[in-house]
Amino acid sequence: MSYSTQQIRNVALAGHPGAGKTTLFEALLHAGGALQTAGTVERGNTVSDFDPLERERGHSIDAGIASVERGGLHLNLIDTPGYPDFRGPALGALAAAETVAIVVDADTGIGHGTRRMMEYAKQRGLCRAIVVNKIDHAGHDLGALLDMLRVEFGPEVLPLNLPAGDGARVVDCFGSQQGDSDLGPVADWHQKIIDQVVEINETVMDHYLDVGEGGLSGAELHDAFEQCLREGHLVPVCFVSARSGVGVPEWLDIAETLFPHPGEANPPPFVKGHGNDARPVEARPDPDAHVIADVFKIVNDPFVGKLGIFRVYQGTVRKDMQLFVDDGRKPFKVAHLFRLRGKDHIEISQAIPGDIAAVAKIDELHFDAVLHDSHDEDHIHLAPMAFPKPMFGLAVEPASKGQEQKLATALHKLAEEDPAFAVEHNEETNETVIRGLSDLHLRIMLRRLKDKYGVEVSTHPPRIAYRETISGRAEGHHRHKKQTGGAGQFGEVFLRIEPLPRGGGFEFVDEVKGGTIPGQFLPAVEKGVRQVLAGGAVAGFPIQDVRVVVYDGKHHPVDSKEVAFIAAGKRAFLDAIGKAQPQVLEPIVELEVSAPEQHMGDVSGGLASKRARISGTDTLRSGEIVVRAQVPLSELEGYAAELKSATAGRGRYALDFSHYEPVPAQVQKKLAEAYKPRHDED
Repeated sequence: MSYSTQQIRNVALAGHPGAGKTTLFEALLHAGGALQTAGTVERGNTVSDFDPLERERGHSIDAGIASVERGGLHLNLIDTPGYPDFRGPALGALAAAETVAIVVDADTGIGHGTRRMMEYAKQRGLCRAIVVNKIDHAGHDLGALLDMLRVEFGPEVLPLNLPAGDGARVVDCFGSQQGDSDLGPVADWHQKIIDQVVEINETVMDHYLDVGEGGLSGAELHDAFEQCLREGHLVPVCFVSARSGVGVPEWLDIAETLFPHPGEANPPPFVKGHGNDARPVEARPDPDAHVIADVFKIVNDPFVGKLGIFRVYQGTVRKDMQLFVDDGRKPFKVAHLFRLRGKDHIEISQAIPGDIAAVAKIDELHFDAVLHDSHDEDHIHLAPMAFPKPMFGLAVEPASKGQEQKLATALHKLAEEDPAFAVEHNEETNETVIRGLSDLHLRIMLRRLKDKYGVEVSTHPPRIAYRETISGRAEGHHRHKKQTGGAGQFGEVFLRIEPLPRGGGFEFVDEVKGGTIPGQFLPAVEKGVRQVLAGGAVAGFPIQDVRVVVYDGKHHPVDSKEVAFIAAGKRAFLDAIGKAQPQVLEPIVELEVSAPEQHMGDVSGGLASKRARISGTDTLRSGEIVVRAQVPLSELEGYAAELKSATAGRGRYALDFSHYEPVPAQVQKKLAEAYKPRHDED
């Protein structure tokens, strides 16, 4: 290996669907000498979209990884899916990058995927850059697009280069102030970006005012530029045409000279411990230190087995060394170490800080696992990522008998690969429910079940994940007394309940004075309360956002037993709930619908009939509208088919969990009437 950590750049390509991320990925590999000929999405021969489903559909479903070595640059590129349905792999892959290059289509402009990725990268403390693609297409106004980017994302959005000759070439406006461009004199833009860069650092600013730009050293300007990227004070824009190659070599030069290496970007958010005991830990890009690496992607390969793809943050991972997974006591041996290039695995001898590498056939590996070589690094993990909550559900069962175990194993493997795909088993209904981000997301997963694991399933809509809560305070009491010959049962509980803020969960408070309920029986009271929490009281759904305070009771020195206080706790809680204005809550989702502009009326009318609250609409330059609304999840059953019908198959949607809120009174009445409680006889 002939490169150092200072020569590594980890860049993820992200953005709106159709912006040309995969085409740019190919163009960069080609310009960097990693490919003799760039593949195309149309021919289905790209490096990153190697999955048969990706080739069939013509867009990315999973993140693809490859690297470029060019001069003094070792560039690890990650191609992420643009469709919101596949945000799990996209966001997971961003954990391995220092810089997120958000690709914007010059034809269609800013999409909701652009905004989403810009916001996410900002929240995660990643350096952001914008790549405007398709600049050689006729009929667009790149000046207007740059103005829109600056209005949308702030004045810190400034170009590093400019299109010239109607998009036939690009000219540098950061290192040069000579010449003209399609967006006006180079000197004007050069001054804007230099002023933006130097003002971040007071010392550099003073030096600049004293001696002018010519008196600044290259190191001063570079350090100020890196600080701007780290703090979000600058979001540089580059112009390219991935298809023709215009601006692509220049982009590689920019990545080498201006993008941060692993030692210059914001430090990764590692913490040691959990909850209130968690404290930040610094992972230093020192090749001689103890190893700290994070698994950001799992692939279950039919030939290689389970593949764990990781980013090294500290130390050097070498072939044949021993590594621990998380807090595990037993290490595993790195028998084979790989670098990835799409579907190809290239064996390497070591991975230094900043490297992206993979190990195979280690069953303990999972998404976000931390690999380390010393127990000093036990309990270290990355701060959790904000993945969208999978709300779209389907109940599944094998189409043929005897495949239950095969189905369970296959679903587990799919869930390992996608952090936004979840598998649940509902004990009450005995349903296996898969949850994803959209109808399309689940259809792709079902297709993978069939193609990759040979499991066919039948599906039906699952129960909606309603919840119960209370809206008032109340007291409850129950005396449990049984005497059936021999030893009796006795326990009496007084408690009060009060609502917690939405999302507050559950609190159990002991305010018993004078030992009226002995301490050894309080866990039994809590157990009884929790039985009601799980099974519900009004309509059979879990109860949340409630505080239970046990303040009094009675016991018997002989007859008081655990079972008596479980029963008393349960009945006292049910008694209190009945008086505390119980409510059924329903999940509300943030819905984003994209459709051709001519279908605006049909889309809006359809949403209005579903108790939707429309929060905004955007019109894209491509003639598409994007409607954003909050809608009860229960109203979206069958919406995929409805939208398809209303928009002649051209509409699509994505949803995110937002919050819970009370259902209308008539809905609550209907749910309560359908509920047949099965509280055990005491």
